[in-house]
Amino acid sequence: MIPIDHILEFARPLAEAAAITIFVSVGAFGLALALGLSLAVLRDFHPVAIIRWLVQVYVEIFRNIPSLTHLFLLFFGLAYVGVRLSSIAASILGLGLIGAASLSEVFRASFESIHHGQRESSLAVGLTPSQAFRTIILPQAWRVALPPIGNYAVQLIKDTSLVAAIAAPEIMFTARNLVVNTFETTLVYTLAALLYLAICLPLSRVIRHLEVKSATPR
Repeated sequence: MIPIDHILEFARPLAEAAAITIFVSVGAFGLALALGLSLAVLRDFHPVAIIRWLVQVYVEIFRNIPSLTHLFLLFFGLAYVGVRLSSIAASILGLGLIGAASLSEVFRASFESIHHGQRESSLAVGLTPSQAFRTIILPQAWRVALPPIGNYAVQLIKDTSLVAAIAAPEIMFTARNLVVNTFETTLVYTLAALLYLAICLPLSRVIRHLEVKSATPR
């Protein structure tokens, strides 16, 4: 039987690391959501072809290069040219930029699921293109996009383990250091797994509630 004091010895630093994990996840999710939506709008609605092409290039670059490579380039590559980011700032920026590429495709698919006749009808009744987008297209597209956005949010929590590679003090980085210092591999990683469950399971329930609520006719 493992003494409670022994468990608490590891639980405290891991709980502090969990706060960093949540902070990085929230920051990266906010960036990914805002930038992903902006990219999708530019790709679907911008009249200039070169802008749409540049968005597509961005998406392909960030979707087809490993995430760790992007994190290394941001953290070490920018430092090489004199721009030094903290490990946490690089983690938020890196995961956010990567997530934006994925979410832009989610939003693009949700926009395409809305029949083009609705856009034409909105313009016919006197709405401007921006008004039609805000009041007609986006609310419907959001309901379509919500489930994959929710899945992305849960996956993002787990993907924060990647930022241990640039020394961001999140759960896995802290767990690895504890294992190196104490050799309590099973206990430490079990506690880390329980922390991920404690974060992801409630988030999954909230997302499911939002999905049901958005699908309910009003």
